[in-house]
Formats: sequence, C-alpha cells, structure tokens
Amino acid sequence: MYEEIKKQISALFEEVVTESKLKKGDLIVLGCSTSEVIGSRIGTNSQFDCAKAMYDSFYPYLKENGIFLAAQCCEHLGRALVVEREYALSHNLEIVNAIPQPKAGGSSATTAYQMFSDPVLVLRVKADAGVDIGGTLIGMHLREVAVPIKTNIRKVGDANVVCARTRPRFVGGERAVYDESLM
Repeated sequence: MYEEIKKQISALFEEVVTESKLKKGDLIVLGCSTSEVIGSRIGTNSQFDCAKAMYDSFYPYLKENGIFLAAQCCEHLGRALVVEREYALSHNLEIVNAIPQPKAGGSSATTAYQMFSDPVLVLRVKADAGVDIGGTLIGMHLREVAVPIKTNIRKVGDANVVCARTRPRFVGGERAVYDESLM
C-alpha cells in the first residue's frame, strides 16, 4: 500500500542530503503530516502505519551516513522535537518530558521515538537542513540562513514537500571574500 510513498521519501532524503552536503554529525529536521500524505487535512487523520513505512525507507540511510534526525512533534506538544539523547547532550539542548503519541505529537514523531536508540524530546534545534511534508512549518528549527532546495520529489503521497538547507551568514560587505565550500 505504501510502496510509492516509501520510494518518494527515500529519494527525497537522498537528494536533500546530497544537495545540502550533509556530513556525519549534521542534523536534519523532519516535519511530517501523515494525514496530508494520505490525502486528509493536516492533524485530522494521523496514520502510524504510514509513518512507520516512511521511516523504514529513509531512516537507515541517515543512520548509515551518521546524520542525526530531529522529528518535529505537532502543536499539541509545542512542536518539540524527538532527537537521540547523544545529540541533545552533545549540543547542550534542554530536554523536556513528554512521549509523543499519534494524536499528541503525531505519527511521525511517535515513530521516531520508537525507532531511535535513546530518544528524548527537546524544545528547539538549529538544524543544517530540513524536510517539511504537508505544511508542518519547520522553519523555526533551521539555522538562521535557510536556502530553499528545489527537489525532484515535490510530493510524498498527496502532501506537498518543501525542503531547505542552511549556510553561514555573509558578513563584511563588498570587500569580503567568501568560502564557496560553505555555501
């Protein structure tokens, strides 16, 4: 049932990782409405099986490449994020107390919480790249200079996809010389 969605999200993550030049230790944030993926309005039809199928297809790729994932919860948990405890501690992030559920946090965050080795919730991150599936508004969790990525995958299921990478700020004005590898 979810075969096409699994192909779409797997290709999407590979493209975003490549376009963003993510490397071991970097963080990508995912906001995902499974309701939107299956054609319902955001927040109305959370689908745990859909989230599980999607994570089974892209999450092993991230782990293989040493890239951390932050899975954004829905507004019922204040858009907190599920991350590995290792990442939270190494980046001095404030851990908060909640366990996401399909109707309070969302199916995507619930799936992340179940799949991660040692999951915790944090209030905020500054991710190196992001994937927003279904209009979940992940911008607050990206580093400050976000650059849109125009991906080949524009939809996962019925949900629109918006992706971004980040780059350091340009400072110094017209006489400054910039490091092209950081852009």
